[in-house]
Amino acid sequence: MSLHLGVDLGGTKIEIAVFDGRGREVLRRRAPTPHAGYDDALSVFSSLILEAEKDADAACTVGIGMPGTLHPRSGRVINAYNTPFNGRRLKQDLEARLRREVRFANDANCFALSEAIDGAGEGASVVFGAILGTGVGGGIVVHGRVLNGHHGIGGEWGHTPLPWMTREEYPGPGCNCGRLGCIEQWCSGPALAREKDARGEDNALAVYADRLARALSLVINFLDPEVIVVGGGVSRESRLYASVPELLPRYVYAPSVETPIVPAKHGDASGVRGAAMLWPDL
Repeated sequence: MSLHLGVDLGGTKIEIAVFDGRGREVLRRRAPTPHAGYDDALSVFSSLILEAEKDADAACTVGIGMPGTLHPRSGRVINAYNTPFNGRRLKQDLEARLRREVRFANDANCFALSEAIDGAGEGASVVFGAILGTGVGGGIVVHGRVLNGHHGIGGEWGHTPLPWMTREEYPGPGCNCGRLGCIEQWCSGPALAREKDARGEDNALAVYADRLARALSLVINFLDPEVIVVGGGVSRESRLYASVPELLPRYVYAPSVETPIVPAKHGDASGVRGAAMLWPDL
């Protein structure tokens, strides 16, 4: 039975897991993301993959989820500013070292794929995966396949302005993308923490829930997914699963709103699982 290796490549850590053809985990390990320069980072990265494969005692398919994505035409990594691989031809260089095809996807797309295949979105034809962590990411899966988009940025709702800003909110805080008022600056984990410091727990969650409802209404209005699966640190705020659906009818362009908003079944493991699932026989 073939083995599938998934990598969740982050700005601070690399997580690697190997799965058999039935989706059962064979091994898992973590290592810090190297930042000594591209050539050194590439060498360390490829060595970590080969070492995991050696310990699994089998050649593996390799799928990698990462912040940002590969530009569909240049092949260069884009929007992965917190890694040493941004702007580089990582796929081409890594394939040369591993001597095989390597599949890449945005980390939020990998999260959404894992949850759509056998997670909280199993059985749904259109799944939106929302990651509310250090940043805000999104992934779209349609009939079991990731929707990357023409520019490779499908699902990047976090870098869209928060809808219906109040006078006090406008124009919004600066984002690391260079724009003002992005959803990421209102709905990330650090954004919620700032509100808690300023307002206290209950008031902060009420304000945050309304902002998240506005942000998710944008997704429902243009995509209308069958389910929205939430991951990241904020997904552990259980009260949001009651308060946000109650607020959605204020903002969604439909007589009633029946979109389930649910926590991820596989939690933090969904990213690395989804990366392995970029090879669809898993």
